[in-house]
Amino acid sequence: MKTFSLAIALLVFQSIGNAASITVAGALSAANEIPPTASAGTGFASFTVDTVALTITANIYFSGLTTGDTAAHIHCCVAPGSNTGVATAVPVLPGFPTGVTSGSFTNQTFSLLDPAFYNPTFVANNGGTVAAAEPIFLAGLLAGNTYFNIHTSTFPGGEIRANLAPTPEPGTFLLVALAASALALKRRLLS
Repeated sequence: MKTFSLAIALLVFQSIGNAASITVAGALSAANEIPPTASAGTGFASFTVDTVALTITANIYFSGLTTGDTAAHIHCCVAPGSNTGVATAVPVLPGFPTGVTSGSFTNQTFSLLDPAFYNPTFVANNGGTVAAAEPIFLAGLLAGNTYFNIHTSTFPGGEIRANLAPTPEPGTFLLVALAASALALKRRLLS
């Protein structure tokens, strides 16, 4: 019976480990801008990537901007603490609210293979086609080398920024718990 339980735990562990969803997220703040701004604006940006379907779903909340926003997009690919060019559509992700000081942009899904999702300059500088640029964008995103920022007329270079980093999904916690249980069970079987 113990061997059967171990086999089931390992099977579940393997199926969760092959999950296709990865979330990158970060807090939007003026302190994250390079250089930092004097804005009181805050928020949170989360992007969930389905690495099988090659889609990305945005969930963004923001408030307290000094003036209405003029641009909002993902920059790629540079280590945190640096600035780089815009990877996604300019001036905003398609459908993102503009001219507001607070708002939300939730459950918006885009294809990573759709040319309209990207800044044409990013595509041109990264292989010249979406097929060549997409894996570069995805690698930067998953490596924590991207940031999302919101620009305003007061701060045209960006008022608030979120450095995007991979975050554990609820399934990750389950995965850790199952792995710990499987190891404990294995230890008991071997002793």
